[in-house]
Amino acid sequence: MEQVDTGPAQAPPLFSGQLDGRTRAASVDLHGCSVDYWVYEPVSVTAETRTILVVHGFRGDHHGLLRVADQLPDMRLIMPDLPGFGSSDAFTDGEHSVRRYGQFISDFMAALGLGAETVLLGHSFGSIIASHFVAANPGAVFPLILVNPIAAPALEGPKGVMTKLAVLYYEASARLPRALGLYLLRSRLIVRVMSMAMAKTRDKQLLQFIHGQHNAYFSAFANRDSLLESFKASVGSNVSEVAPELGLPVLLIAGEKDEIAMLPDQHKLVALLPDGTLEVIPGVGHLIHYETPGPAAGFIRRFLKDHPA
Repeated sequence: MEQVDTGPAQAPPLFSGQLDGRTRAASVDLHGCSVDYWVYEPVSVTAETRTILVVHGFRGDHHGLLRVADQLPDMRLIMPDLPGFGSSDAFTDGEHSVRRYGQFISDFMAALGLGAETVLLGHSFGSIIASHFVAANPGAVFPLILVNPIAAPALEGPKGVMTKLAVLYYEASARLPRALGLYLLRSRLIVRVMSMAMAKTRDKQLLQFIHGQHNAYFSAFANRDSLLESFKASVGSNVSEVAPELGLPVLLIAGEKDEIAMLPDQHKLVALLPDGTLEVIPGVGHLIHYETPGPAAGFIRRFLKDHPA
């Protein structure tokens, strides 16, 4: 039988095509702060459908977790842009601290009528916010999922020097004349260097997508002061601080090659949790939500099946 050359194999699509039909955008005013959020409804509701409140990472917004949402068509996901990021306003009544973001989670859940059966998911800086919120509000959610969790102090250990340099970068950007400071923060070169450092994939299509996402959304922040406050919060706290107080099932999804939330620290973190599960995805770093959303969604679905509302 004659074989026909069909040309190079087509890369699989990055999205299923279902996400647009599941999407509903809305906003809510919380203490004078307008917060935009997106709801991704389940394609069909089953006995295992859960509502998952998603907290994104530093300098991200809701776009970053869309590939994970796409891989969970049986779940309802609610993704706000954190105050100060994306299209949400900065706080008007206080510093952008971990505690203040925790209060935001409380206010947001109350405004949307989200009860204790809500699943809370945090990525990177969002893992700090989510874990500290749960420690301060036992029984408010069930269970807790942390993706690329910040497991150890960022200012200590081998990455401490780089973190301190990053602090200087954000402080200088906040103090320079406005135009120059914003130029430094939004420099395409610096954003690309950060993007390349975090990405581990060799898939050209996916790598192009990741760089495009960072170019489009990494610089969407309200102002320089709120960004500096948020950055200091992100490097000044970690999940291990409150791990023994997390008295609910906690799933950690870690990247084998994560250079920001390193794997040895994840093993130490899970040992501190009263009821913790650690799942490691090989070959990926700090961008699980971009590079391996399928495996991450699989771990999430299995964990929720083992811990029903």
